[in-house]
Amino acid sequence: MSFWKNKIYLSFLAAGLGVSFVSQGPSCVAQAAADKPTATAPQSPSTNPNPSFEVATIKPTDPAQPGRYFRIAGRVYFAHDVSLADLIDLTYGVHPSQIIDAPNWVRTEKFDVAGTHPGEADPGSAGWIAMIRNLLTDRFALTLRREQRDLASYVLTVDKSGPKNLTPSTRTSPYPSLEFNRAPNGVILPARNAALGEFCQMMQQVVLDRPVVDRSGLKGRFDFQLTFLPNESQFDGQPPITASQVTGEPAPDLFEAVRSQLGLKLQSAKVPTQVLVVEHAARPTAN
Repeated sequence: MSFWKNKIYLSFLAAGLGVSFVSQGPSCVAQAAADKPTATAPQSPSTNPNPSFEVATIKPTDPAQPGRYFRIAGRVYFAHDVSLADLIDLTYGVHPSQIIDAPNWVRTEKFDVAGTHPGEADPGSAGWIAMIRNLLTDRFALTLRREQRDLASYVLTVDKSGPKNLTPSTRTSPYPSLEFNRAPNGVILPARNAALGEFCQMMQQVVLDRPVVDRSGLKGRFDFQLTFLPNESQFDGQPPITASQVTGEPAPDLFEAVRSQLGLKLQSAKVPTQVLVVEHAARPTAN
């Protein structure tokens, strides 16, 4: 599985949106390509508000086995070839530029992580997030402080022509579907049951190189489709398709597509944005 698809999963979990790990769920990109997803009977979420992993191991990634991924299989959470900064991104739903004052190794040293949650009940997205955060505190001695700072960001607002092609969703699920598909002329995002804040969250963690702030004022959940041709700076420099690979008429760039297809504007601006200041971090303690 490509890195950009794994980052879609990261975006879902970090936002607490919920991820399905079966073949027909809202984010089957969470499953690694080699896995065979199987449906299981639904279980009630765990009621523990602050769970910790029953067993967890952290070890340096073997340089001969690169390839970042995040995966949940049954009771076990796996992360491979990830930095502490990646795990902070995951659990706090921030863009890397929102992590401030971190030692260099926080971004450069890579680890493999495996953690087993206690009990059989599904902990839910909030439970998984809590367990990973507790792991970062216990094993990396991580302490963070929240601040507001002016950061270069993208701001989503309504275009002067007004919003369009945003159909109120009739789905009853609390979870969105936000997954890119490659097309001959670009990439297609067939969004379903998505709030615009969730759309921004996914865009900042998967596509764009800075935070994305929702100032559209549009509430509710929508079904919509966005088709655009990414440039080389998007998708962490690994776009699913480039201009040289397009067949036929290319799709518009992201910013024009947002304006012409959705009646919204995505503009660069320096705005007050929450950041996470790393007060302390240490390399992980022994297993």
